[in-house]
Amino acid sequence: MDIFAIVGLFFGITFILIGQAMEGGNLGQLLQITAAFIVFGGTGGAVILSFPPNVLKKAIMLIKDVFIPPVVDMDGLIAEIVKFAQKARREGLIVLEKEAKTASDALLTMGLEAVADGADPTLVQSMLENQIGQQEIEVHTAAKVFESAGGYSPTLGIIGAVMGLIQVMQNLSDPSALGAGIAVAFVATIYGLFAANLLLIPLGTRIKLNYGKVFLAKEVMLEGILAIQAGESPALIERKLRSFIIDKTEGKTEE
Repeated sequence: MDIFAIVGLFFGITFILIGQAMEGGNLGQLLQITAAFIVFGGTGGAVILSFPPNVLKKAIMLIKDVFIPPVVDMDGLIAEIVKFAQKARREGLIVLEKEAKTASDALLTMGLEAVADGADPTLVQSMLENQIGQQEIEVHTAAKVFESAGGYSPTLGIIGAVMGLIQVMQNLSDPSALGAGIAVAFVATIYGLFAANLLLIPLGTRIKLNYGKVFLAKEVMLEGILAIQAGESPALIERKLRSFIIDKTEGKTEE
Protein backbone atom coordinates (compact mmCIF):
# COMPACT_ATOMS: atom_id res chain seq x y z
CA MET A 1 0.00 0.00 0.00
CA ASP A 2 1.37 3.41 -1.00
CA ILE A 3 0.48 5.49 2.04
CA PHE A 4 1.73 8.69 0.42
CA ALA A 5 -0.86 8.47 -2.36
CA ILE A 6 -3.62 8.17 0.23
CA VAL A 7 -2.13 10.93 2.40
CA GLY A 8 -1.82 13.23 -0.61
CA LEU A 9 -5.46 12.75 -1.60
CA PHE A 10 -6.60 13.16 2.03
CA PHE A 11 -4.58 16.33 2.56
CA GLY A 12 -5.79 17.86 -0.67
CA ILE A 13 -9.47 17.33 0.10
CA THR A 14 -9.14 18.19 3.79
CA PHE A 15 -7.35 21.50 3.33
CA ILE A 16 -9.76 22.60 0.61
CA LEU A 17 -12.69 21.94 2.94
CA ILE A 18 -10.91 23.62 5.86
CA GLY A 19 -10.22 26.66 3.70
CA GLN A 20 -13.85 26.80 2.65
CA ALA A 21 -14.97 26.54 6.27
CA MET A 22 -12.59 29.37 7.26
CA GLU A 23 -14.29 31.51 4.63
CA GLY A 24 -17.60 30.86 6.37
CA GLY A 25 -18.86 28.21 4.00
CA ASN A 26 -20.13 24.69 4.59
CA LEU A 27 -20.06 21.37 2.79
CA GLY A 28 -23.66 21.68 1.68
CA GLN A 29 -22.78 24.66 -0.48
CA LEU A 30 -20.53 22.46 -2.59
CA LEU A 31 -23.11 19.75 -3.17
CA GLN A 32 -24.84 20.65 -6.42
CA ILE A 33 -26.21 17.67 -8.32
CA THR A 34 -26.75 19.73 -11.49
CA ALA A 35 -23.12 20.85 -11.55
CA ALA A 36 -21.96 17.27 -10.92
CA PHE A 37 -24.01 15.99 -13.87
CA ILE A 38 -22.59 18.62 -16.19
CA VAL A 39 -18.93 18.26 -15.19
CA PHE A 40 -18.55 14.56 -14.41
CA GLY A 41 -21.07 13.36 -16.96
CA GLY A 42 -19.61 15.59 -19.66
CA THR A 43 -16.05 14.57 -18.82
CA GLY A 44 -17.02 10.90 -18.88
CA GLY A 45 -18.64 11.30 -22.27
CA ALA A 46 -15.59 13.07 -23.68
CA VAL A 47 -13.29 10.32 -22.41
CA ILE A 48 -15.49 7.56 -23.84
CA LEU A 49 -15.50 9.36 -27.18
CA SER A 50 -11.71 9.77 -27.10
CA PHE A 51 -10.56 6.26 -26.22
CA PRO A 52 -11.57 2.72 -27.26
CA PRO A 53 -13.05 0.32 -24.69
CA ASN A 54 -9.87 -1.72 -24.20
CA VAL A 55 -7.89 1.39 -23.25
CA LEU A 56 -10.62 2.55 -20.86
CA LYS A 57 -10.69 -0.89 -19.24
CA LYS A 58 -6.92 -0.86 -18.81
CA ALA A 59 -7.04 2.62 -17.30
CA ILE A 60 -9.64 1.55 -14.74
CA MET A 61 -7.57 -1.53 -13.85
CA LEU A 62 -4.48 0.63 -13.27
CA ILE A 63 -6.19 2.80 -10.64
CA LYS A 64 -5.38 0.20 -7.99
CA ASP A 65 -1.69 0.46 -8.92
CA VAL A 66 -1.73 4.08 -7.75
CA PHE A 67 -2.42 2.95 -4.19
CA ILE A 68 -0.89 -0.54 -4.39
CA PRO A 69 2.14 -0.08 -6.69
CA PRO A 70 3.55 -3.09 -8.57
CA VAL A 71 6.36 -4.70 -6.58
CA VAL A 72 9.75 -4.90 -8.28
CA ASP A 73 12.52 -6.86 -6.56
CA MET A 74 15.58 -5.73 -8.47
CA ASP A 75 18.00 -7.66 -6.25
CA GLY A 76 15.99 -10.84 -6.72
CA LEU A 77 15.74 -10.25 -10.48
CA ILE A 78 19.50 -9.76 -10.84
CA ALA A 79 20.16 -12.88 -8.77
CA GLU A 80 17.80 -14.84 -11.01
CA ILE A 81 19.52 -13.65 -14.19
CA VAL A 82 22.94 -14.45 -12.73
CA LYS A 83 21.69 -17.94 -11.91
CA PHE A 84 20.68 -18.43 -15.56
CA ALA A 85 24.09 -17.13 -16.62
CA GLN A 86 25.85 -19.63 -14.38
CA LYS A 87 23.76 -22.49 -15.79
CA ALA A 88 24.50 -21.43 -19.36
CA ARG A 89 28.20 -21.09 -18.54
CA ARG A 90 28.41 -24.61 -17.15
CA GLU A 91 26.04 -26.51 -19.43
CA GLY A 92 25.73 -24.39 -22.56
CA LEU A 93 23.00 -22.12 -23.89
CA ILE A 94 20.77 -25.07 -24.79
CA VAL A 95 20.01 -25.61 -21.10
CA LEU A 96 18.14 -22.29 -21.08
CA GLU A 97 15.30 -23.87 -23.06
CA LYS A 98 14.40 -25.88 -19.99
CA GLU A 99 15.32 -23.19 -17.45
CA ALA A 100 13.22 -20.55 -19.22
CA LYS A 101 10.03 -22.20 -18.01
CA THR A 102 10.96 -21.32 -14.42
CA ALA A 103 11.56 -17.63 -15.17
CA SER A 104 9.63 -15.12 -13.06
CA ASP A 105 8.62 -12.93 -16.02
CA ALA A 106 7.22 -13.67 -19.47
CA LEU A 107 9.84 -11.40 -21.05
CA LEU A 108 12.62 -13.44 -19.47
CA THR A 109 11.03 -16.64 -20.72
CA MET A 110 10.77 -15.31 -24.25
CA GLY A 111 14.35 -14.07 -24.29
CA LEU A 112 15.89 -17.18 -22.81
CA GLU A 113 14.01 -19.44 -25.19
CA ALA A 114 15.16 -17.35 -28.15
CA VAL A 115 18.76 -17.57 -26.95
CA ALA A 116 18.46 -21.34 -26.46
CA ASP A 117 17.11 -21.64 -30.01
CA GLY A 118 20.24 -19.94 -31.35
CA ALA A 119 18.48 -16.80 -32.59
CA ASP A 120 20.63 -13.96 -33.86
CA PRO A 121 21.45 -11.44 -31.08
CA THR A 122 20.01 -8.60 -33.15
CA LEU A 123 16.74 -10.50 -33.52
CA VAL A 124 16.60 -11.29 -29.80
CA GLN A 125 17.18 -7.63 -28.94
CA SER A 126 14.55 -6.50 -31.44
CA MET A 127 11.96 -8.98 -30.11
CA LEU A 128 12.46 -7.95 -26.51
CA GLU A 129 12.54 -4.23 -27.28
CA ASN A 130 9.28 -4.59 -29.20
CA GLN A 131 7.66 -6.31 -26.23
CA ILE A 132 8.87 -3.66 -23.80
CA GLY A 133 7.80 -0.90 -26.17
CA GLN A 134 4.29 -2.31 -26.54
CA GLN A 135 3.89 -2.61 -22.77
CA GLU A 136 5.09 0.97 -22.28
CA ILE A 137 2.64 2.23 -24.89
CA GLU A 138 -0.18 0.34 -23.17
CA VAL A 139 0.55 1.88 -19.76
CA HIS A 140 1.21 5.38 -21.07
CA THR A 141 -1.98 5.31 -23.14
CA ALA A 142 -3.97 4.24 -20.07
CA ALA A 143 -2.37 7.07 -18.07
CA LYS A 144 -3.30 9.43 -20.91
CA VAL A 145 -6.96 8.66 -20.21
CA PHE A 146 -6.70 10.40 -16.84
CA GLU A 147 -4.56 13.23 -18.17
CA SER A 148 -7.07 13.86 -20.96
CA ALA A 149 -9.96 13.76 -18.50
CA GLY A 150 -8.04 16.31 -16.44
CA GLY A 151 -7.95 18.53 -19.49
CA TYR A 152 -11.65 18.12 -20.24
CA SER A 153 -13.08 18.66 -16.76
CA PRO A 154 -12.12 22.35 -16.29
CA THR A 155 -13.63 23.13 -19.69
CA LEU A 156 -16.81 21.28 -18.70
CA GLY A 157 -16.76 23.32 -15.48
CA ILE A 158 -16.74 26.49 -17.55
CA ILE A 159 -19.62 25.15 -19.64
CA GLY A 160 -21.52 24.48 -16.42
CA ALA A 161 -20.74 27.98 -15.22
CA VAL A 162 -22.01 29.53 -18.45
CA MET A 163 -25.18 27.42 -18.32
CA GLY A 164 -25.78 28.54 -14.75
CA LEU A 165 -25.29 32.18 -15.67
CA ILE A 166 -27.71 31.77 -18.59
CA GLN A 167 -30.33 30.66 -16.10
CA VAL A 168 -29.50 33.63 -13.89
CA MET A 169 -29.90 36.07 -16.78
CA GLN A 170 -33.25 34.54 -17.75
CA ASN A 171 -34.58 34.86 -14.23
CA LEU A 172 -33.50 38.35 -13.25
CA SER A 173 -37.11 39.17 -12.57
CA ASP A 174 -37.38 36.25 -10.13
CA PRO A 175 -34.95 36.81 -7.23
CA SER A 176 -35.73 33.38 -5.74
CA ALA A 177 -34.19 31.66 -8.80
CA LEU A 178 -31.00 33.70 -8.84
CA GLY A 179 -29.30 31.87 -5.99
CA ALA A 180 -29.64 28.41 -7.54
CA GLY A 181 -28.32 29.56 -10.90
CA ILE A 182 -25.31 31.32 -9.42
CA ALA A 183 -24.55 28.30 -7.21
CA VAL A 184 -24.53 25.95 -10.19
CA ALA A 185 -22.30 28.37 -12.10
CA PHE A 186 -19.58 28.60 -9.48
CA VAL A 187 -19.79 25.05 -8.13
CA ALA A 188 -19.45 23.59 -11.64
CA THR A 189 -16.20 25.49 -12.05
CA ILE A 190 -14.96 24.20 -8.70
CA TYR A 191 -15.86 20.62 -9.62
CA GLY A 192 -13.98 20.86 -12.91
CA LEU A 193 -10.82 22.30 -11.37
CA PHE A 194 -10.97 19.98 -8.38
CA ALA A 195 -11.36 16.84 -10.50
CA ALA A 196 -8.52 17.85 -12.83
CA ASN A 197 -5.90 19.04 -10.37
CA LEU A 198 -6.52 16.89 -7.32
CA LEU A 199 -7.58 13.61 -8.89
CA LEU A 200 -7.33 13.00 -12.63
CA ILE A 201 -3.97 14.50 -13.59
CA PRO A 202 -2.26 13.18 -10.41
CA LEU A 203 -3.63 9.71 -11.17
CA GLY A 204 -2.06 9.72 -14.63
CA THR A 205 1.24 11.03 -13.29
CA ARG A 206 1.38 8.46 -10.50
CA ILE A 207 0.64 5.56 -12.84
CA LYS A 208 3.54 6.50 -15.10
CA LEU A 209 5.89 6.97 -12.16
CA ASN A 210 4.95 3.67 -10.53
CA TYR A 211 5.46 1.79 -13.78
CA GLY A 212 8.82 3.46 -14.37
CA LYS A 213 10.49 0.92 -12.09
CA VAL A 214 8.65 -1.92 -13.85
CA PHE A 215 10.11 -0.88 -17.18
CA LEU A 216 13.52 -0.40 -15.60
CA ALA A 217 13.29 -4.07 -14.55
CA LYS A 218 12.42 -4.96 -18.16
CA GLU A 219 15.56 -3.16 -19.33
CA VAL A 220 17.57 -5.15 -16.80
CA MET A 221 16.11 -8.35 -18.23
CA LEU A 222 16.99 -7.27 -21.75
CA GLU A 223 20.58 -6.45 -20.84
CA GLY A 224 20.94 -9.67 -18.87
CA ILE A 225 19.66 -11.87 -21.67
CA LEU A 226 21.93 -10.25 -24.25
CA ALA A 227 24.91 -10.57 -21.89
CA ILE A 228 24.19 -14.28 -21.38
CA GLN A 229 23.96 -14.80 -25.12
CA ALA A 230 27.27 -12.96 -25.59
CA GLY A 231 28.92 -15.40 -23.19
CA GLU A 232 29.86 -12.83 -20.55
CA SER A 233 30.88 -14.14 -17.15
CA PRO A 234 28.18 -14.25 -14.43
CA ALA A 235 30.27 -11.90 -12.25
CA LEU A 236 30.51 -9.33 -15.04
CA ILE A 237 26.80 -9.66 -15.77
CA GLU A 238 25.97 -9.02 -12.13
CA ARG A 239 28.14 -5.90 -12.03
CA LYS A 240 26.61 -4.64 -15.26
CA LEU A 241 23.03 -5.16 -14.05
CA ARG A 242 23.71 -3.60 -10.67
CA SER A 243 24.68 -0.41 -12.45
CA PHE A 244 20.94 0.04 -12.99
CA ILE A 245 20.38 0.32 -9.24
CA ILE A 246 20.94 3.59 -7.43
CA ASP A 247 22.98 3.26 -4.24
CA LYS A 248 20.59 4.83 -1.73
CA THR A 249 23.29 5.23 0.88
CA GLU A 250 25.62 7.26 -1.31
CA GLY A 251 23.19 8.69 -3.85
CA LYS A 252 25.14 7.39 -6.82
CA THR A 253 25.12 4.42 -9.18
CA GLU A 254 26.77 1.32 -7.85
CA GLU A 255 30.00 0.37 -9.53
